[in-house]
Amino acid sequence: MSEDKSVHWKKVFVKWAWRLAIAGVLGVILMFVLLSFQDLPTFEQLENPRENVASEVYASDMSVLGRYYIENRVPIEFENISPYLVEALLATEDQRFYGHSGIDFYALGRVGVKSVILQQGSSGGGSTITQQLAKLLFDRPNLSGNKLKRTFTLAMTKFKEWITAVKLERSYTKEEIIAMYLNHFDFLYNSHGIQAASETYFGKNQEHLQLEEAAMLVGMLQNPALFNPMRRPEMVAQRRMIVLKQMENKGYISKEVYDSLKVLPVDMSNFKKSSHNTGIANYFRMEMRKELKDILAQPENLKPDGTPYRIDQDGLRIYTTIDESIQRHAEAAMVKHMKDLQKRFFRHWDVIRDDPWEYAADSSNVELKLANLQAQIRMSDRYLSMRQHIFEPAIKDVASNVDFVIRDIDIIRMLGEDPGNLAQLLAQEIISKEQKRQYEALMATSDWQVLQNEWKSFQDEVTRVFNTEVEMKVFTYENTSFEKDTVMSPLDSIKYHRKHLQTGILAVDPGTGHIKAWVGGIGLKYFQHDHIHTNRQVGSTFKPFVYSTAIAFQGISPCSKVYDVQYTISKGEGNFNIPADWSPKNSDDEYEAVPISLYTGLRESKNTISVYLMKQIGSVDRVRNLAANMGISKAKLPPVPSICLGSADISLFEMTGAYSTFANNGVYIRPTFIKQIEDKNGKLIYRSIATEERALQEDANYVMVDMLKQALAGRGGSYALTSEIGGKTGTTQNHSDGWFMGITPSLVVGVWVGGEDRWIRFRDLTNGQGSVMARPMFIDLISRLEEDPTADYDKEATFHVPEGELDIEIDCEQYDNLHPLNQSNEFERKEEPEFF
Repeated sequence: MSEDKSVHWKKVFVKWAWRLAIAGVLGVILMFVLLSFQDLPTFEQLENPRENVASEVYASDMSVLGRYYIENRVPIEFENISPYLVEALLATEDQRFYGHSGIDFYALGRVGVKSVILQQGSSGGGSTITQQLAKLLFDRPNLSGNKLKRTFTLAMTKFKEWITAVKLERSYTKEEIIAMYLNHFDFLYNSHGIQAASETYFGKNQEHLQLEEAAMLVGMLQNPALFNPMRRPEMVAQRRMIVLKQMENKGYISKEVYDSLKVLPVDMSNFKKSSHNTGIANYFRMEMRKELKDILAQPENLKPDGTPYRIDQDGLRIYTTIDESIQRHAEAAMVKHMKDLQKRFFRHWDVIRDDPWEYAADSSNVELKLANLQAQIRMSDRYLSMRQHIFEPAIKDVASNVDFVIRDIDIIRMLGEDPGNLAQLLAQEIISKEQKRQYEALMATSDWQVLQNEWKSFQDEVTRVFNTEVEMKVFTYENTSFEKDTVMSPLDSIKYHRKHLQTGILAVDPGTGHIKAWVGGIGLKYFQHDHIHTNRQVGSTFKPFVYSTAIAFQGISPCSKVYDVQYTISKGEGNFNIPADWSPKNSDDEYEAVPISLYTGLRESKNTISVYLMKQIGSVDRVRNLAANMGISKAKLPPVPSICLGSADISLFEMTGAYSTFANNGVYIRPTFIKQIEDKNGKLIYRSIATEERALQEDANYVMVDMLKQALAGRGGSYALTSEIGGKTGTTQNHSDGWFMGITPSLVVGVWVGGEDRWIRFRDLTNGQGSVMARPMFIDLISRLEEDPTADYDKEATFHVPEGELDIEIDCEQYDNLHPLNQSNEFERKEEPEFF
């Protein structure tokens, strides 16, 4: 009987065992079937993973200038990954990587036995590298709810990872999976992928990592937040030691190497967060983004699907003309000079205990300047935050009763003291008829009084906050980070930063039009306005275009002499079309009253000579046309004779391009900075094509070059340079702008210095002239290039000399022999003197 019962129970046990086994298999199959309908990546998606890949900007020598990105990620092919990284990864994360198909069942069994049965906490991980890559393709699961729900969610997530891992193994080689994993992982501090991580933590390409550095980064893979070397260096050192020990255990390194490396400290001395504001040529990269957007929007440059490429996400390769060496030297020359100039500027104003906003000599503009200062306050982040959290909630009901958004400027306009203020604003086309109607409708309601009261209360709070000292960081030249901690009021901070003189430096290869260096300001983090395309009054740097016109069209020799006296262009004279007589003065209102050569006139920047030449030319249009042929927008050149003194506002970009014409034998090539653009696979999207135009005939151009050489000769340290150089300074009204345009046969450099606001200026010509504010940066830059044998700069190059005999005499001794009267300073001055 007992034997029968035993047999019966055995049959029951076997029957249920089979049932459970079959149910388990069917359950797993059902789970996989259900999971197949979930949000798993398709094979197509795995073959073409969509990720945000940074676009890289290359200098002319193929070094990386910077990146545009949402995620700072630069994919690296497996063959380019450091062997240290691969060995550390395999030894630590997946020792049987080349022996499984995405799931390591041996590791899973070990984890199950040690964790579940033996209850050991140090069971090791069961996930393969492929599974960890799969995990990166899913969003983190929502683990809210009770324990059962969390367990189910984790189980489902793990099954998804397994399925995806198998798909990955079928889609990619083992090497590709390693590369994808290292390229996808987020190493913190906006460092997506191993290349960005290597640059962030160690300041180098991942190919150049030391063994202990590679081990540290691989150690972070377990938990980057926990093993953050900037927060927990001791814990990171321990984790790194584990990685190194695993490498020793697997035979990748010897015990001696392990013993020597495990004691090294975690070195974060080269740590630097990635930022669009850092690195060289940051102003250039900021401005180039605008150009890229325009280029990529052109129909011929769109993607195959008709959409534009995304600069921050599509991994474009942008090849530029910037020369990294010249760029670094230009930035160094800028910092050296502007640091000293700024000290002088601060002392210049401190000595009179006054500031540019309320300077007595500019009393007529004080109201305008203070209004501008208030505008700066209203544009600040601090003010905008206060407005959002204080003023906008207070006027919520008022705002809901009007049909327009109430801005600060709207309130200021409505608060105008003059009853006819709105009518005046309409007449001046400052506001539209619709705006006037909206304003009047609001002012006729009871809401207007509420708005006035809340505005006054808010402005009182703004005044209090902006005049209260707080701790903050501000710009400084005192250290390499260009910022310092200090205590000052927000208002003083605005004034402090606005009182900094700004600069722009542009260096162009005249033979190709390639821009070699671009310095748009003194520090992008605090001053985000680029000054290469800013239009500013150019002063005497425009005079060479007047001289060139006279030389080209009238064949005038630079040895010709003209009286240095005040000249008048009369109403109705020539084709000038001026409404009244015009009699400009020299900058110092002093005149030699004797004949001086055109060489001297340009070198000493005599206004009188420029005016006389304009009278001889007889028309503004000839000068405007020549300047336009040299790349200066004609729209910026008003048809009035005062342009001969540099009254026009022109950009540094245009001026440098125009002066490049002189250094390029009279041929204008429009400056360019993008060579070509490729997609992430190397397919060509765009290639620039140079355009050139002859603006000056060879003889006339050579004469102008010779005049520019003599204008600079021996000045500002130029005598110490080997290069053949020339140039012209420029100083504008009230010393608001200082310019220098320098030429060499292989590099033309334009330099501008001035304040963001034109009243940020030196009060005297001694300090505010272009020879003091701008020229030293040109001299220093050329000096640095001459001393750097690695720089792509030819200091032995010479300007082109036309073949045969010049049509225009530039040997003044020979010219004087042929024109004896030209030597005399004692002849009677005529009303309209002629050239001798």
